Amino acid sequence: MSAFQHISPAQAATMLDSGPVQVVDVRDNQSFSWNHMPGAIHLTNNTVADFVLHGEFEQPVIVCCFHGISSQSAAEYLVNQGFEKVYNLDGGFEAWEQQFPNRTERGL
Repeated sequence: MSAFQHISPAQAATMLDSGPVQVVDVRDNQSFSWNHMPGAIHLTNNTVADFVLHGEFEQPVIVCCFHGISSQSAAEYLVNQGFEKVYNLDGGFEAWEQQFPNRTERGL
């Protein structure tokens, strides 16, 4: 198995614009519900098994958290589950929102 790769917010935006990508967000419930990357799936201890069961293993996966640190363990886990192209978002959602404030989905 290969390890996950690091990706910048700009690279992630290009990837999102160029084809199907799975985005998973491992932040807490409140933060995720407030705002997240477009099309992101909230990945928690309660949802990870379902994501792995129904995930598209050939499709790229971008993993994000607050600052790009805690998402690294989730990215490594997904690689170990068989996902082929896993990317950790460097700087996390905070960096994404700073660079792309108009490209976030707002919650309730």
